[in-house]
Amino acid sequence: MQVPVFCKNKKVQPKTGSDTILIEMKIEEKEHEEQLESSTVMREKKAIYLSWEDVTVVVVRRGATRKLLNRLSGYASPDRIMAIMGPSGSGKSTLLDALAGRLSSNVIMSGNILLNGKQRKISNGSVSYTTQEDFLFGTLTVKETLTYSAHLRLPNTMSKDEINSVIENTIMKMGLQDCADNKVGNWHLRGLSGGEKRRLSISLEILTQPSVMFLDEPTTGLDSASALFVIQALKNIALDGRIVVCSIHQPSSYVFDLFDDLCLLSSGETVYFGEAKLAVKFFAEAGFPCPTRRNPSDHFLRCINSDFDKIAPTLLPSLRDSLVSVSSNFDTSFPTKDIKARLIEKYKSSEYSINTRKNIRQIALINEELMSGLIKRRNNWRKQLYTLTIRCFVNMIRDLGYFWVRTLFYILISLGAGIMFFDIGLSNSAFVTRSKCYTYVYDFLMCLSVGVLPSFLEEWKVSYHELHNGHYGEAVFMLSNFFSSFIFLVIMSLSSGTIVFYMVKFHLGFSHYCYLCMNFFLCFATMESVAMIVALLVPNFLMGVGVSALAIMFLSLASGLYRPLPDLPKFFWRYPMAYISFTSWAVQGQYKNDMLGLEFDPFVQGEPKIQGKQILQKYFGVRVNYSKWWDLAALLLLLLSHKLLFLSILKYKERLVLSLRRFCAKITLKDLALRPSLRKEKYGSSRRNQPLHPLSAQEGVASPLS
Repeated sequence: MQVPVFCKNKKVQPKTGSDTILIEMKIEEKEHEEQLESSTVMREKKAIYLSWEDVTVVVVRRGATRKLLNRLSGYASPDRIMAIMGPSGSGKSTLLDALAGRLSSNVIMSGNILLNGKQRKISNGSVSYTTQEDFLFGTLTVKETLTYSAHLRLPNTMSKDEINSVIENTIMKMGLQDCADNKVGNWHLRGLSGGEKRRLSISLEILTQPSVMFLDEPTTGLDSASALFVIQALKNIALDGRIVVCSIHQPSSYVFDLFDDLCLLSSGETVYFGEAKLAVKFFAEAGFPCPTRRNPSDHFLRCINSDFDKIAPTLLPSLRDSLVSVSSNFDTSFPTKDIKARLIEKYKSSEYSINTRKNIRQIALINEELMSGLIKRRNNWRKQLYTLTIRCFVNMIRDLGYFWVRTLFYILISLGAGIMFFDIGLSNSAFVTRSKCYTYVYDFLMCLSVGVLPSFLEEWKVSYHELHNGHYGEAVFMLSNFFSSFIFLVIMSLSSGTIVFYMVKFHLGFSHYCYLCMNFFLCFATMESVAMIVALLVPNFLMGVGVSALAIMFLSLASGLYRPLPDLPKFFWRYPMAYISFTSWAVQGQYKNDMLGLEFDPFVQGEPKIQGKQILQKYFGVRVNYSKWWDLAALLLLLLSHKLLFLSILKYKERLVLSLRRFCAKITLKDLALRPSLRKEKYGSSRRNQPLHPLSAQEGVASPLS
C-alpha cells in the first residue's frame, strides 16, 4: 500500500557490541526522521488518513464470548480504493462496521481507530456508509430521488442552481444519465436494473462529498459487467481525494485489478494487508503461488476457505481431481487449516506487516484538522419538512396500494352499509337498526386501516435508513407523514361519510353531515397511527397484521357497540379501556349526533313518540349531559396522544434496546471476568459501538473516532 514515503529496512552486521549500539541508534534516528518527513508530506496534502491498530472484536451472547476479529491493523489513504476480502464468516462486515461505528450493542471492541492520527468527532457528512440493501422509493425517478435527498441534506447556503449542478454532476459521475428519468420500480412498476439501483444508492451517499466512504459488498447480486461498472465508479470517486473502503466476497479478475489495496481476512485474522498487486507475490513467497491464467481472488480464497475441505469428500472422483488441480502449484497434502495458519504466520513476520506498522505510526504523527464534507450540520428543519412532505405525497399518489386501493375499499364498504341499511327510517325498531349500522360501519372501516401497513413498511425501510444516517429528525418524519396523508384521509372520510349519511338517511342536516365526516377523519387518522405504532414494535408484516387486528378488537369491545358502557366490567374494560379507546368516544359522539332531536314511533300505538335522548340514556347508556363536540374534542386529543406516542417510540425505542443490551453484556462480562481467555486482554463496553448511529449521523455522539 502506498503512502507518500515508505520506510525501508536496512540490515547491518556489526562487528562489536559498541558498534551495534551506535548503528542501531543511527537507524532508529533515521527511521524517525523518515517518519516525520512522511507525516509532513501527508499534512501538506490536506487529506484524511484512516488507520486502525490492534482492533479486536468480541461478541457476548448467551453467557459466552466469541472473538470475531483478532488484533487487526491497517490504514487507508486518499485517492485509493481498498477491498476487504475473505470467505463468508471471515470478519469482513464486522471490520467494516467497526471502522464505521456500526457494531451491535452486544459486541465489545478494543484497539484504536484514528483519523489523521487522533480520535475525533466527525462532522455530519464526512463519513458515509452504504449497506448491501438498496433503500429507495420505487415510485420516484433517479433524478427525483437525488433531488429530494439533496434538498434534505445540502445546506441552505447553496442556491437552487448550485444544488442542481451537484445533482447533474453526480448523475454523470455514476453513469446514470441514460436512466435519469426512469422510475426505480416496485411491485407494479418495472424499473431499474440491479446495477443501476446500486449506483443510485452510492450516488445518494456522495451527494454531500464525504471524505471517507464505507461500502458493504457493493457488488452483491450483480452480474460481472454491472459489478465492474460499480467498482469503476468507486475508483473514480476515490481519485477525487477520498478514501473508499469496501468489503467484497469474490470479485472477478477485472474487478480485482481495479483495487489499489487489499485486506485479506480469514476467521478474523489478517492473512495479507498491502497493495493488491503485491498479494500474488506474497502468496508465492509463502509457498502457494497463483497458477497462471487464474483469477487471483479465486486462488486466495481457495487457500484460506475451509469449506473446500468439506466439499471435496462429497464429490465424484473426476470432480475431486478438478478441485485438487486448483492447488496444483503447491503441496495438496496440506489441509486448508494448515495453509491458512502458515499464511497468517508468514504475514506477521513479513515486510508487508512491518511496513504497515511503520505507516500507521507515520499517520499517528499527523495532527491536522479534518477536511469536512460539503455538509457541516443538519439542514433547516422547515425546508426538510417541506421537502419530505412533498416526497411522501408524490410517493402516495403514485403507489396504488397506499391510498387509492384502500379508498376504493372504503367506498365499497360504505355502499354495502348504504344498501343494507337503506332509508333506515324512524320506526320503533329503527334505533336498534341504527346501532347495528354503527357497528357495521365502524368495525369494517377500522379494519381497513390495517391496509396502510404494507406501504408504510416500504416507506419505513427508506426512512429508517435516512433517520439513522442523520438526514433529518424523527419529528420531521412524523409531521411529514401526517401532512402528506392528510388530503387522502379527507378524501376517504368524505367519500365514506357522504355515501353512508345520505343512503342510510341519518339525522339530516349539514352540521350533522360535517360531524360524521370529521368523526370518520379522526378515527381513520388515529387507527393509522395505531397501525404505524404496531409496525415500529413488531419485526415483520405478518405479525403487524395480527397485532393490529388484536388492537382493533380490544378497541371495539370497549366502544359501547356490543354492550352499553355502564354494563362493561369495571376492571380493565370500563377503566381504563373505555376512556383510552378512541372508538368509544367516536361511537358516543355519533350516537348523539344522529339520535338527539329525533322522535321514534312508540311501541304501543297511541302513546307519545319516543325521544332520541330517552333511548340513548335507557338503552345505550350514553351520557347526554355534555355536548357531542366534547366527544369530538376527546377524539382529537387521542389522535394527538397517539402521534406523540408514535414519536416517542420512534425516538427512544432503539436507545432503550441499546441500553438494555449493554446492561446484559456488562452482566455477562462480570460473570466471565475470571476466565483465562479474557484475562489477557481487557475489553470494555466500547463507546464506539453505536449500531443505529453511523459516523455520518453522529453529531456530538460518541463514536470510534471521538
